Amino acid sequence: MIDPPKRLAATAALLLAAPAAADEAWLGVYEHDASFSQIRFETGQDIKAGWIGKPIDTLQAIGRPAPHVLLSKSLNGATNYAAAGLNWAFGGTLYARPGIGIAVHDGPSYAVRQGRRVDLGSPVLFEPELAFGWRIGDRAALEASWIHLSHATLFSRQNRGLDSWGLRLLVRLP
Repeated sequence: MIDPPKRLAATAALLLAAPAAADEAWLGVYEHDASFSQIRFETGQDIKAGWIGKPIDTLQAIGRPAPHVLLSKSLNGATNYAAAGLNWAFGGTLYARPGIGIAVHDGPSYAVRQGRRVDLGSPVLFEPELAFGWRIGDRAALEASWIHLSHATLFSRQNRGLDSWGLRLLVRLP
């Protein structure tokens, strides 16, 4: 079995090879584990970078989603992850962008805080996300974004989840 850091690095290398036909690249700053719970799994900030491709015409039956990939690097030595999935954009100058993906991470497989187990419960997680954006020109947009990691108790009974909230700048690629 490949250990989590090597698995994350291998996945990141595959995902970074994808943007050849990219539509937009983005970079953002996020609050890591921005939970309303009193017991946080981890704390700190993340730098996230991603790519959003052009809508996939052959998936018109489900609204022509666009592929996306993202990499998240914790600035405080906490959980890093890579994800890939699909998202949909609704609107024009002001828009909403919901999405769903699959993520792998390098976080601990077992963690306890204040007597409660708080780890993510699985090395593979779902990655739902929601962004609200503003097109600030032909080639740029600013988004407020929420990204969640969880496995919905499908892979184990432990399902803490991890939320990140942040801002990201998108640039349309030529």
